[in-house]
Amino acid sequence: MVSTLIGSQALVIGAGIAGLTAASVLAHRFEHVVVLERDSLPAQPTHRAGTPQARHVHGLLLSGQRALSELFPGFEQDLARSGAVPLRAGLDVRVERPGYDPFPQRDLGWSGYAASRPAIERALRRRVEGQANITLRQRCRVMEVLASPDGAMVTGVRSADEDGTSETMAADLVVDASGRGAPTLSLLRSIGCPPPEETTIGIDLSYATSIFAVSDGAARDWKGVMTFGDAPRDSRGGLMLPLEGDRWMLTLARRGDALPGDAEGFLAFARSLRTPTIYDAICRAKPLDGVARYGFPESVRRHFERLDGFPRCLLPIGDAICRFNPVYGQGMSVAALEACLLKRLLDRPGQEGDPIAELAPRFFAEVQALLETPWSVAMLDFVFPDTRGQRPADFAATLKFGIALTRLAAEDPAVHRLTIEVQHLLKPRSVYRDPKLIERVLAKMAEA
Repeated sequence: MVSTLIGSQALVIGAGIAGLTAASVLAHRFEHVVVLERDSLPAQPTHRAGTPQARHVHGLLLSGQRALSELFPGFEQDLARSGAVPLRAGLDVRVERPGYDPFPQRDLGWSGYAASRPAIERALRRRVEGQANITLRQRCRVMEVLASPDGAMVTGVRSADEDGTSETMAADLVVDASGRGAPTLSLLRSIGCPPPEETTIGIDLSYATSIFAVSDGAARDWKGVMTFGDAPRDSRGGLMLPLEGDRWMLTLARRGDALPGDAEGFLAFARSLRTPTIYDAICRAKPLDGVARYGFPESVRRHFERLDGFPRCLLPIGDAICRFNPVYGQGMSVAALEACLLKRLLDRPGQEGDPIAELAPRFFAEVQALLETPWSVAMLDFVFPDTRGQRPADFAATLKFGIALTRLAAEDPAVHRLTIEVQHLLKPRSVYRDPKLIERVLAKMAEA
């Protein structure tokens, strides 16, 4: 492992998945890394105010699980010790979609884990806290990112503790893992640099979540359920996964109006889903908390790679670059994959020039390939005619191809495995361009 230091101090804004994984990577190349988090960081895996979305179902894709294990060897065992529930890919989650109730359940050969976002984040914090040159500063709000007089280089941040005490901290590198990237955008405005162009997919998704004790009774051949509506007529859906502590977390979603925030209305919405599986499982189950609601207006991809004169020694990552529709469960995994990319860039041998000053341009260039597949999944939201944004010119053909590919996957376990590998970001969507696969899909289209 490359261990040559390239800087004295790096600052990371945010102690979420993106911030913690980035801090761990930077700790191998900087003398000291400080993570600045405005929230109180709970000692136990409980929710915190800065991550309201964490009260809803989160999926750690297999690519994310493997990325975290690459960064923190043995992390899968950490998840198991935290009570995470193992799930066999293709087998343990019942997938209900129009025409397939359920989609064929097959053991595709690997296991993932289902756990709450707080449990995953707490396991990561324990690993980061074990790295001697990383300091986690909680209840510390970053007020601004500081730059040189000409705006060409970031020099540190100004922060404030909970009592209002202000502090200026110098840094050789600042990583913005704040979530929405406000510190980076504010800096760009202050130095007269235009904001990055954005590609948006407006969906106005509303969702609501409640937690239940796993009910006894009827035998089940599943540990979780994913139910899709009949798009584009019906956007209602639900995802229920097991949690640590013998619990179910159920998130219900639709586009448009907010979901009910009371237990009775939540159950009524569950009953209105296209299939009865979820409602039948929870109608007599014991609710363990109230109903949490959240809204997600749009997926956003910021094109930092198109900016000229981006300040040196600053790197936005995670949601600051690309924020995905949470229905697809990609955010945590993409953040972990970005940290692995960051590690490869820092450890790449034979680099010329200043590795810190050139880090952001290299990262922006290479992260595009990583984002291509999850963003192409987000584009599927254009199946709904009220989706805002630039609909791809070939979208109708893409939908027809996808429908035929799904039919083929239902019949052929090898194709099923391939589609799940793409869904879990283990393989790029470009594998669907294989000539032999295209020939089979076209034949399936001709049968319709």
